Amino acid sequence: MEIIYTGLALFLLLNLLAGLFRVYHGPSAADRMLAALLFGTTTVAVLLLLAQTMQEPALRDVALLFTLLAAVIAIAFTRLPRRSVGRSER
Repeated sequence: MEIIYTGLALFLLLNLLAGLFRVYHGPSAADRMLAALLFGTTTVAVLLLLAQTMQEPALRDVALLFTLLAAVIAIAFTRLPRRSVGRSER
């Protein structure tokens, strides 16, 4: 079963590489933010898989911390005032 968990963790890490492409080439700030939230979700999944594989309950606590941070970041992004890019202020 450990081989399956490790394989799933590697697959999720490959998904993170795809997310890096979206962060770098994202057409809008919202696309970049969604990719960053994907990083948080994938990190939590990888940590939970590794906690199960390595029998380390501390990794579950770290996964919970990442979940809380992702929620705070999402709230901060939605509350951020929008500025119009390219328009001069009059």
